[in-house]
Amino acid sequence: MLEDMEINGFVIHPGESAEVSLNVARLPTHTPIDLPVRVLRAEKDGPVILLTGGLHGDEINGIEIVRRMLVEDMIWPDMGTVIALPLVNVYGFIQNVRGLPDGKDINRSFPGSKFGSLAKMVAYTLMNQIIPLIDVGIDFHTGGASRANYPQIRCTFDEPYNLELARAFAAPVILHSSLIDKSFRKAASRAGKNILVYETGEAQRLDDSGVTYGIEGTLRVMNMLGMKKSAPKGYSSDVYRKSSWVRARYAGLFHPIVKLGEKFKKKQLLGRITDPFGYESFKVVASWDGQVIGLNNSPVVHKGDALMHIAISTESSED
Repeated sequence: MLEDMEINGFVIHPGESAEVSLNVARLPTHTPIDLPVRVLRAEKDGPVILLTGGLHGDEINGIEIVRRMLVEDMIWPDMGTVIALPLVNVYGFIQNVRGLPDGKDINRSFPGSKFGSLAKMVAYTLMNQIIPLIDVGIDFHTGGASRANYPQIRCTFDEPYNLELARAFAAPVILHSSLIDKSFRKAASRAGKNILVYETGEAQRLDDSGVTYGIEGTLRVMNMLGMKKSAPKGYSSDVYRKSSWVRARYAGLFHPIVKLGEKFKKKQLLGRITDPFGYESFKVVASWDGQVIGLNNSPVVHKGDALMHIAISTESSED
């Protein structure tokens, strides 16, 4: 007999869907900060997958991925349970900012604290109310302000099951990413849960093709887990163990020549930095073979600013 699932005192039976609100705190106006949680349960027992968007409030693509899958009824499972949090950082979303009023980043506040900062309270709520219920998760993210990310899955290759999940997702790029202290992914890993991070586009901008990649990848992971009977056909993924940032050696106006997602060779010209008066022009040249997986769209740069995130070709592409 299937067990009932309980979240914050609310019981969800097999075959049911429900929305549960987790109260985290309230603002000085006494406006509550709640986490809306959608739960979709099949009648047949199976894995539990967590889908989270908007951990950073200005990262809209992740919110749209989860929202669209819910609205278009794409993720009702044939077996198992889907727990979906389309918008984790409600305050940041309202204010169009990455973090919270205390200036903290939720994704550097795990495992959190019941009586800590607002960021730590959100983290604590996720870790104690949601993470114990799940088996795997996909956390949807977006690049920063004026920095676009090529659709990519980030996971640790040191955990074979992580890489297996990433290959099932089949984003255009799969990138090894070590577990970062105080991040959601590391805290979940310590609890024995596997979380993938999907990145696409830039903050406060919708990237429709990246949203589509995210939706289709989620359905493929659910298919791999046996939660869906079918899924869209996968893509060929380029797999990279290393990446690096190309930084500006001079201040000025940045003119990229390569595009987001483009592959290049060592010593290839990637762009130029010019002064605003027409006197100077400096080349930006590749130090490795690789692929552009992140691009600064802001034309005005200072010395040391990140220009491009480069995946370095140390492994062959998948066929």
